[in-house]
Amino acid sequence: MIRVVVVDDEALVRSGFELILGAAEDIEVVATAGGGGAVETVRRERPDVILLDIRMPDVDGLTVLRELRAMPDPPVVAMLTTFDADEYILTALHSGAAGFLLKDTEPEQLAHLVRTLAAGGVVLSPKASRTLLRNHPGSGAAVDEVAARVRLLTARERDVLVLVAEGLSNADIGARIHLSAGTIKDHVSAILTKLRVTSRVQAALLAQRAGLLDERPQPQAGR
Repeated sequence: MIRVVVVDDEALVRSGFELILGAAEDIEVVATAGGGGAVETVRRERPDVILLDIRMPDVDGLTVLRELRAMPDPPVVAMLTTFDADEYILTALHSGAAGFLLKDTEPEQLAHLVRTLAAGGVVLSPKASRTLLRNHPGSGAAVDEVAARVRLLTARERDVLVLVAEGLSNADIGARIHLSAGTIKDHVSAILTKLRVTSRVQAALLAQRAGLLDERPQPQAGR
């Protein structure tokens, strides 16, 4: 059972997410909270996944995220937002969020996305991520540096990176290209080292910045 806490300042949003996720047999919304009670609720309930509103009037979502990430064995946190190009999303992703969900996500997709988060995958809307990167492209030198890092990857590591950026967990990637989850874990570790990042989300953002998801080569099985 995947334990979820929903944090949002609007009661209607909290109840809506609770109702939708509660219909899934393998997901339990153990609590909902506004921003002010979020950290204490998480400490009490110890959920697997937190869906956290990025903009709340009482406590800023980024502040809550940093407090949650400082906890021992922190839970997976995905940010909730209404806007595809929310200016705070990149900051949240670089601060340790495992992705973001739009509040108007289709109900039938919501449980799948929570399962992806619980399995160690990332949840990034490719369209919204490209919008974010377009709005915050960085300098030409920074883009060139990203391209140089990506060139350090082997062909197999590039395949794995594309699948990481699509939100797949190690087990899902292994099933897709017929390799063990342990082998995929080794590839991901090598990718993070070569790209000089500390999380799958940061690697996924670099993949999108480098245009790997636009190329979309079909990963080949084996090795």
